[in-house]
Amino acid sequence: MMKQLAISTSGLEVRYGETVALTGVDIEIKRGSVLAVIGPNGAGKSAFLKALAGTVKPYAGKVNCRGASPSFVLQSTDVDKSLPISVREVVSLGRYSEIGLFKRFKKSDHDIVDQALERMDISELGNSQFHDLSGGQQQRVLIAQGLVQETETILLDEPVNGLDISSREIILNTILEEVKKGRTVVFSTHDLNHAQLSDEVLLLNNCPCCLGAPEDVLTESNLRNAYGDSHLHFGDELLLDDPHHSHTSPYDEKRIRTF
Repeated sequence: MMKQLAISTSGLEVRYGETVALTGVDIEIKRGSVLAVIGPNGAGKSAFLKALAGTVKPYAGKVNCRGASPSFVLQSTDVDKSLPISVREVVSLGRYSEIGLFKRFKKSDHDIVDQALERMDISELGNSQFHDLSGGQQQRVLIAQGLVQETETILLDEPVNGLDISSREIILNTILEEVKKGRTVVFSTHDLNHAQLSDEVLLLNNCPCCLGAPEDVLTESNLRNAYGDSHLHFGDELLLDDPHHSHTSPYDEKRIRTF
């Protein structure tokens, strides 16, 4: 039996002023699947996610989403650092899209927040100030905020980029758990190994270079076409060194076995 679609786009184009961030995207994302979006910095990954989330209006084309608008989890660096807010308050904000902005929390809402905090291993940080946390802890808080929205689809903008190993594993495991529950996950990444965990990979360079199963998309030929000569081949591994990637974390090593 063919899976239902969670999201589809037709002729999607996103522009920022006169700059074309993304164009020509026709894609069908199956319900209960994982799509990884890869490509160099400036290739349109964030523009794609924002268009799916409805936070930017397409210049052309259409986005069709099943059910309610997807949850959209930003990177922790996108949060206003001047905002005094606790971890629990950040996560709780995600429930208002479900219950309404002026409604009081019920016990069930508090339970959902508690469960999300526990899943992301941040229960003991509930009263801590969000901006006092490490980058990995902040990202786990934002993932928890996405979880409590309980939407059918969750969008993640580079959710594990530059994080410590523990945070990275918790987030990746949570993604796989959500898909097992029937949720659809779309995430952008610079890490080719993480892209291999997906059902399909969309390789972008302002327009789709290719779309398909990881073993079909993550080939040396396709990656060189998208990234240029920033790929170096060492034995049975392909090392991705993206010159446009501004993050310098020691956790950002990107290796993949060649096919």
